[in-house]
Amino acid sequence: MSRKKYNVLPGFGLSLGYTLVYLSVLILIPLGAMLLKTSQLGLDQFWTIATSERALASYRVTFGAAAIGALLNAFFGLIVAWVLVRYPFPGKRLVDAFVDLPFALPTAVAGITLATLYSSNGWIGQYLDPLGIKVAYTPLGIVVALTFIGLPFVVRTLQPVIEDVEPEVEEAAATLGASRWQTFRRVIFPAIFPALLTGTTLAFSRAVGEYGSVIFIAGNMPLVSEITPLLIVSKLEQYDYLGATALAVVMLAISFVMLLAINLLQWWAANRGKGNTWVFNRSKKEAGL
Repeated sequence: MSRKKYNVLPGFGLSLGYTLVYLSVLILIPLGAMLLKTSQLGLDQFWTIATSERALASYRVTFGAAAIGALLNAFFGLIVAWVLVRYPFPGKRLVDAFVDLPFALPTAVAGITLATLYSSNGWIGQYLDPLGIKVAYTPLGIVVALTFIGLPFVVRTLQPVIEDVEPEVEEAAATLGASRWQTFRRVIFPAIFPALLTGTTLAFSRAVGEYGSVIFIAGNMPLVSEITPLLIVSKLEQYDYLGATALAVVMLAISFVMLLAINLLQWWAANRGKGNTWVFNRSKKEAGL
């Protein structure tokens, strides 16, 4: 006699219904309304707005700074996560708590703080200014702000994965004659690469839509340090709703294409990682660990 499987949550039909309604209210309906609003523009009007000199400059600043910030977080976030997982040291819990500070700190407060620190007379900026390095009110300041708000995504995504990489795997590689660099490149990095790519993607996605922490340190100069979200807000303040939605659709399309490409890369890395895991386990077994 077959026994009915017990589920804690409601059945599939009810759960799927709640899921679709929730996603529709939060995501699908707002996006649909934005596309519907944009459809009031003719193709020529849309193209003129989307490819104007000011809009193109804002795309370059927004996506360029977001990409640089995400890559910086990928490198330093990996180091931070590795140190927090693998090494005990005094004040470790405090440092670990500081990683979440960009999550807890309001973005406007973060922007004002960074602008104060990196201005010409700030605690950090006063030492950079004589060297000819200007951070506040320049595109470099945008990179600093986006790096600040994106770091937790990389660190928190990597930490549990690094914890799952047993030290015995490194010992197995060393037993088989691998150097430290070979162990990292062939053993550790393939295992953590999917998580690193996920964290970097999250940091990039967060940076593309960031507004509060950027406007206080960017200088907001058209064609120089103006981000697309600020340009959209400027058009809304001028009651140019069609122009604002046109730019929003362009941002949505570019972000969707980039995230699709990154997701395909994540899928490839995950499948490749499965094969590497089998090889690592076999090497570990051969080494007697």
